[in-house]
Amino acid sequence: MEMAWGQLINGSWRKGRSTDRITAVDPATEEVLNEFHAASTADTEDAIAAAIAGFRGWRATPGWVRADVLHKCADTMVALAEEAARQITLEAGKPLAQARREWQLSVDQFRWYAEEARRIHGRITESRAPGGRIEVYHEPIGVVAAFTAWNFPAVLIARKVAPALAAGCSIIVRPSRETPGTAAVLMDCLVQAGVPEGVVNLVVGPTSTTYDVLMKSPHVRKVSLTGSSSVGQQMLRDAAQTFKRATMELGGNAPVIIFDDASLDATLDICVPVKFANAGQVCVTGDRFFVHESLYSKFVDGFAARAKTLKLGHGLDETTQMGPLINAKRVAAIETIVADARKRGGRIAAGGERPSDKNKGFFYSPTVIADLPDDALALAKENFGPVAAITSFRTDEEVYARANATDLGLSAYAFTQSAKRMRETVSRLEAGMVGINSFALAAAEAPFGGIKASGMGREGGDEGIHDYLNVKLAQMTVWR
Repeated sequence: MEMAWGQLINGSWRKGRSTDRITAVDPATEEVLNEFHAASTADTEDAIAAAIAGFRGWRATPGWVRADVLHKCADTMVALAEEAARQITLEAGKPLAQARREWQLSVDQFRWYAEEARRIHGRITESRAPGGRIEVYHEPIGVVAAFTAWNFPAVLIARKVAPALAAGCSIIVRPSRETPGTAAVLMDCLVQAGVPEGVVNLVVGPTSTTYDVLMKSPHVRKVSLTGSSSVGQQMLRDAAQTFKRATMELGGNAPVIIFDDASLDATLDICVPVKFANAGQVCVTGDRFFVHESLYSKFVDGFAARAKTLKLGHGLDETTQMGPLINAKRVAAIETIVADARKRGGRIAAGGERPSDKNKGFFYSPTVIADLPDDALALAKENFGPVAAITSFRTDEEVYARANATDLGLSAYAFTQSAKRMRETVSRLEAGMVGINSFALAAAEAPFGGIKASGMGREGGDEGIHDYLNVKLAQMTVWR
């Protein structure tokens, strides 16, 4: 298809009317991929007006018909899979195999919620009033505003658009400025699938002309964010002004507990590639590795040895195993974390520097740091980069306390062969999602989300559609 860039409003692509420009850059080469005018305040207001009009018709469209449209969108996405994967790699930097997987996970969202559109159930309850009964309905909440991050530029949009459309809502998507092309590919699939005018809209621009307008509008009834905890706090404050419902998928700082009965080699074979996928820029990735003292030295050595073999390069090269970080700001943040680790006596077992053979691009070597205190930045904060911080523990009670000593609670993991310990660990870890001998948490059929400062609400699973629905009670009494 011919690549669309810009703003999608009321079913048509248009140029933004702002003097500000959006520049998409290949993080592996620092070359400009495209540049276009950002959305103006008037563009965002037009998108709101279009979404209001689109909602009127879409909410009245039967769920079975909405399901057909979502399935058609999934079919269109499948046909464009390779082109979409290349766009993800060019903008986000991740290896092509990971980009293909992300696009497939996005397709899954539309398949899953196509079926959920057919299963929006109400219920009837007997009333205590003579001749009465209570009927409970679920109705679409209205216009939704979705704000997404750059690290998964397709699936983060799909997780919000698919349930919103299934529920009968209209939606305005405001993607990251770093990855506007991927958002455009996905939105164009929706247009080709026959989503009515105004039901899906895209505005790409600065906070002042997009976010501020959407958050102040009383017509926007729900917001959904994938972003940092600090941005989530501000959005909740802004949402309160007009009583918007909010779904928040925020930051993480996942502990990974390696118990003394874990299979060492099998655990390393899983942990290393997952840790460095997308150059560590994954909110649910393991950041803090707590390893039982009996396995600690071998685990650090094995992790470092595997990290040193990873091939860095452009994601379009099929042999690349890790691509660049998204921008220079992320590189600087990782350098700060590593410098702090050195200052606190951490042992750099692998990496700890920019690769000497990369003159262009935002690359940083896969890094393994051992022997850190718990208050070092690499352990205490989400590093969102290719840094594995490893520390040891002695007892189960100790490690549960240390793993939970954070305001964040998105994901947590543990490796053990004991069924009893598996159950105990799931119960003891304070997180919205727990993986035991597995990192496979993100799937359309599973509720994705965190607790504490990692957010509220869920995306995916049967639960994901409920945040887009209002509950209405009707007390029906027949007079005799």
